[in-house]
Amino acid sequence: QVQLVESGGGLVQSGGSLSLSCAASGGIGSIVTSIFGIGTMGWYRQAPGRERELVATVAIDGYTDYADSVKGRFAISRDNAKKTVYLQMNNLKPEDTAVYYCNADRLTTSRGPMYALWGQGTQVTVSS
Repeated sequence: QVQLVESGGGLVQSGGSLSLSCAASGGIGSIVTSIFGIGTMGWYRQAPGRERELVATVAIDGYTDYADSVKGRFAISRDNAKKTVYLQMNNLKPEDTAVYYCNADRLTTSRGPMYALWGQGTQVTVSS
């Protein structure tokens, strides 16, 4: 089935850097769904005891938007040919510790449109 597959994350000291990536996959084997296009892609995060919050988004035309808390430290980008979105995180702080989730608001596929697809989440831990 169509899914968002995340990679990256891990443990880093305060002030360090990490990179996340998230690729849209149409499946493997005999059941493969072709993905023709993806709308806005983004990263969200959820810390223990807190609600999921927006980190950054990038539209299909490259327009980006960031949460105030990460402006100047994080950079989001996408490769439409690879159906992948990236998040470069620099100068990380302990308060950035959270599970980071990839999101695609709309996908155009061979099985029809799909909406609000989420990745499985990847843990980012920043030690002080």
